[in-house]
Amino acid sequence: MKKESSLTPEEVAGILKITKNTVYELVKRGELKAYRVGRKIRVDIKDVDAYKMKGKNIDLITPNSPAVVKISSPQLSLEKKPAQPAQRLVICGQDILLDILVRHLERHPSGVSALRHHVGSFNGLLALYQGKVHMTAVHLWAGERDLYNIPYVRRLLPGIPTLILHLACRMQGFYVAKGNPKGIKDWTDLHRPDIRFVNREKGCGTRVLLNEQFRLLGLDSSQINGYDREELSHLAVASAVARGEADVGLGIEKVSMQVRGIDFIPLQKERYELVMKKEDLDKPQFQAVFETLQSREFIAELQGLGDYDLTETGRIIAEV
Repeated sequence: MKKESSLTPEEVAGILKITKNTVYELVKRGELKAYRVGRKIRVDIKDVDAYKMKGKNIDLITPNSPAVVKISSPQLSLEKKPAQPAQRLVICGQDILLDILVRHLERHPSGVSALRHHVGSFNGLLALYQGKVHMTAVHLWAGERDLYNIPYVRRLLPGIPTLILHLACRMQGFYVAKGNPKGIKDWTDLHRPDIRFVNREKGCGTRVLLNEQFRLLGLDSSQINGYDREELSHLAVASAVARGEADVGLGIEKVSMQVRGIDFIPLQKERYELVMKKEDLDKPQFQAVFETLQSREFIAELQGLGDYDLTETGRIIAEV
């Protein structure tokens, strides 16, 4: 069968019996010649053959000891090396769009390996301050200024120049039983004695929004019936309402469409954003994040999910 002259990274990986990410690494190091067609990488078959010939450079140590050899194969040495730590990222946050981001980063030509740490906004910023993670997603509302994230980043990362990168805007609101039988409409309804609430954990942006709204209204949020009952995700809160264990919970609109038997009452549009240290800006794995967030493929997948405002996605909206 006639060979194709131009190969995809997946096809090259199959020929060389290595991973696709190793192919990208070989290209990046200049050990395997490649070129771009739009945003895609292609490799000529002759360059794959040339690379294989370089890998066949085997020098015998003694003519009488054929089993003892020195192999100068870039392919084999790369396969044995662990992934470079500089190409790994740990990202804090809980929204599904971060799962999509991680998947797209793994396909990036730089071959970035990203891990998720599912914690709330406060804990994410503290982990970034302590150098335990590389990026964290936040949605923290400062009531007096009607401003998201910037005041909290300034306070929780003192003296550290940071960048805030916009991910999306999304809607926060109440999860209520289908048909809203308790007639819940706004924040003050949570103080009614006949209303059972289910809360989020301390430090997450959703709980901060609740506390800030009650503070501005001059009400004590701790007096809410069910204030001390905590769940660790929007999905868990919506599920508790759907099961009839609570009358209302606070969360994002997207999750309300994943749980049967509940309605959503929109209350406030929030900014969901990614925080990183400015000193990391020029590192390849962080550049890969910027390129991914601005790519048509990533944006198109989020548009398919619906319920996200992507007008500013990928923009640096503040230097703090």
